[in-house]
Amino acid sequence: MDCVFCALIRTGSASWVTRGPVASAFAPLSPIAPGHTLVVPTSHFADLFDTPPTVLAETTALVRLVADGMRSALRADGVNILNASGPGSEQSVPHLHFHVIPRWIGDGFSTWPGGRSQHQVDGDPVARLASAVAG
Repeated sequence: MDCVFCALIRTGSASWVTRGPVASAFAPLSPIAPGHTLVVPTSHFADLFDTPPTVLAETTALVRLVADGMRSALRADGVNILNASGPGSEQSVPHLHFHVIPRWIGDGFSTWPGGRSQHQVDGDPVARLASAVAG
């Protein structure tokens, strides 16, 4: 069976923040906040433990770049970075991924995965974030 993230990467059918040879970032189908982004290695690695250190380093560097973009482009007050790796972690897709979720003071979001943020962002948050990540 093909990995859902690998299929998105192969077909290009996601809302992309950025695509690269080692790491890519895109909007999830059900974002819990405006600009919520998934950052993944472009090649398939099941989880944190399966990923070579060089790929993990480039993937986490993209996590940081996306988080910086959320502060500048979306005016987020902070971010949550979430990852589940391995069978005991409730990992939903067996492809390493980091949820980067922008946060605002008083946004109404209290726990993962307890709800959806009530914060609104003007315009398309994915396009704004893509512009910020591109520099």
